[in-house]
Amino acid sequence: MVTSFSAFVHDLEFNDLPEDLLALLRRSFLDTMGVAAIGAGTELSDIARRSAMALFGAGTVGGTRLLMDGRTCSPAGAAMAGAFTVDSIDAHDGSTPNKGHAGSAAFPAVLAVADAMCQRGQSVTGRDLALWLALAYEVSYRAGQAQHATCADYHTSGAWTAVGVAASVARMLGCDEEQIRHAAGIAEYHGPRSQMMRCIDFPTMVRDGVGWGAPSGVTAAYLAREGFTGAPALTCESEDAAPFWRDLGTRWLTLEHTHYKLYACCRWAHSSLDGVQKLMRGNDLHHTDIANVEIKTFHYATRLAGYEPKTLDEFSYSIAFPVACMIVRGTIGSNELTPKTLTDPDILRISHATTLIDDPELTRRSVSKRWAQVALTLKNGQRIQGVPMTPRGDVDLPVSDAEISAKFHLLADEGLGLERANELERLCAEFDTLDSAGFALLLDLCLSGTSCPQS
Repeated sequence: MVTSFSAFVHDLEFNDLPEDLLALLRRSFLDTMGVAAIGAGTELSDIARRSAMALFGAGTVGGTRLLMDGRTCSPAGAAMAGAFTVDSIDAHDGSTPNKGHAGSAAFPAVLAVADAMCQRGQSVTGRDLALWLALAYEVSYRAGQAQHATCADYHTSGAWTAVGVAASVARMLGCDEEQIRHAAGIAEYHGPRSQMMRCIDFPTMVRDGVGWGAPSGVTAAYLAREGFTGAPALTCESEDAAPFWRDLGTRWLTLEHTHYKLYACCRWAHSSLDGVQKLMRGNDLHHTDIANVEIKTFHYATRLAGYEPKTLDEFSYSIAFPVACMIVRGTIGSNELTPKTLTDPDILRISHATTLIDDPELTRRSVSKRWAQVALTLKNGQRIQGVPMTPRGDVDLPVSDAEISAKFHLLADEGLGLERANELERLCAEFDTLDSAGFALLLDLCLSGTSCPQS
């Protein structure tokens, strides 16, 4: 039985990872790289990458390539730019109990440090990467649950992924148990305790905080390796946090809580999107048939109240507009993630005809799930009401591997080209079996530049 998180991080080996966890990481790898590929074309990503090049020069630890870019800066800079790139398109995996996302920080950070290691001549294999990702996910999820249970304010994913990234990168750097403790403590202390609801109410490029959570974790690990102290991390070692760590090593929260998103917007809108899609298809409706839309949902979701978004950030943190987009277009894919979509008169008409209702019962039920109920009123006066539902993509309502693949190609093919996208999909599906040469090829596919046009 593992007695401490630092022992878990220090002692875990690849052979300790269950096969279903490896399968999840393969799926998350493909899913995250698809999001990164289209995210590289956003203004947010462009700003973050230009800033990384301006501010984070490669130092004595060696340079690493920027995700989906190819230019070289420091591991911290690459983690920052990569996390912002993934987070710029709100379509990456997440955890409903954590109200956030681990992969959007874990993948950019771990890939950045792994590339720096390779550039310095160290041998890295897919087995190494799988171990480091598993650590980053699991420690992030547990630190996040402890934080949500012990802090009054609702902090972004950056606050707790900083801890998971720090622990994982400390393992990558060969830190001992005490240094791992200090890395987590440094990351928790200096990581972004950013307020999630501020971004919900006023959507901008700050997003989910992982843009600073990832580099905070990377920096903390390097500091700890050099002797900088910062333990304990209260989300890992305090008495209040203890219940969230007792079964570490015997239970994987990563397996129980990771969900996948079919739509590129806040998860809180997805049950409404699934609901309206079912009503439209099941009743053979056209958007011209719709007079108005009513959405009952939980309280936090009603704060996603942008009816006429002016930016893709505002699009991501709204419900009425994405639901209207689903009604008009039948999907939310790469063609919808453009400024032109924001001025579509048909979408705007239905968005403004949508009412959000803060439902106490659905709020009570929306702890481990996200509930919504959609009703449509047609122009002929007929009212069609769906049943309360939760979004697809959770463990008990899974999306198939074929759907993940289709989503990947929908997002990635334009920027990567079909040949590169196909090769990246092939290697993601077997990444944990790759030798050092195969892993180097995978890094090239993830870190080279794209031709994705800027949104």
